[in-house]
Amino acid sequence: MFSVKEIQGAIPTVELADSDAASRAVLAPARGGILTELTVGGRELLYLDRATFDDPTANVRGGNPVLFPSPGKLAGDAWSTSGAAGQMRQHGFARTLPWSLDDRGTLASGGAYARLVLRSSEATRAQYPWDFRAEFTYTLRGRALRIDLRITNETGEGAPPMPFGAGFHPYFAVSHADKARASIETRATRAFDNTSKKEVPFSGFDLTQPEVDLHLLDHGSTESALSIAGDPGVRIAVRGSPEFTRWVVWTLRGKDFVCLEPWTCPGNALNTGEHLIHLPSQQTRALWIELSA
Repeated sequence: MFSVKEIQGAIPTVELADSDAASRAVLAPARGGILTELTVGGRELLYLDRATFDDPTANVRGGNPVLFPSPGKLAGDAWSTSGAAGQMRQHGFARTLPWSLDDRGTLASGGAYARLVLRSSEATRAQYPWDFRAEFTYTLRGRALRIDLRITNETGEGAPPMPFGAGFHPYFAVSHADKARASIETRATRAFDNTSKKEVPFSGFDLTQPEVDLHLLDHGSTESALSIAGDPGVRIAVRGSPEFTRWVVWTLRGKDFVCLEPWTCPGNALNTGEHLIHLPSQQTRALWIELSA
């Protein structure tokens, strides 16, 4: 049985549930449109640092932050492209702004959904001078959560196309003690090590290091998975539409998470142009990802 419930509180949330699959997803529209909890088969898949979530001045560490319109870090927190320029902090502004709950309910075909919307404003135009509508629909069905993105360039005709990248930053719950038994599926042979700022040969992950921050350069797929051996073990699959070709893995020693992040472009793409999506005026681009276990 599928259900949708709005929960009032200091930070209101929306809960999607599938009781038959013991699955549940919780969204916080006002807190950057973030997915804070994802339970599949009765097991919580996401880590959340509650103190950062409750502090409106902090970036939330945990859940599944939305990265738009620029995943990763810009050189000097600044960008210049398409005859325009501006300042923007790491991972873009979508994760720090309030989103609106546009619609929610259950589907006759099966599933519980909620649609969140972020539109351009004075706050966004101060950093990024395009008018846009970002519409993210979260649909929970069985053991999977699908997120459908619809990005619309609402800038007037005659303006240059809107350049953007998108991504997600899921913090999967992996205890520090379990990191040696965790593995991530990839065919990559090269990576950019963001801790040393160097491109390095890649032959596998050691998630027990003080910090792992690897950007896979030749992952060669729009899907991956994080597995944790044990009894019971778990395999969390992440897959996306053809745009999600850049994958980042990040963790810190002593912290109970491993991030497996699908991005459409590398960091600093608003300066380099690498794999940016250029969306003409009054057009919409549809993308998606799915998390399942």
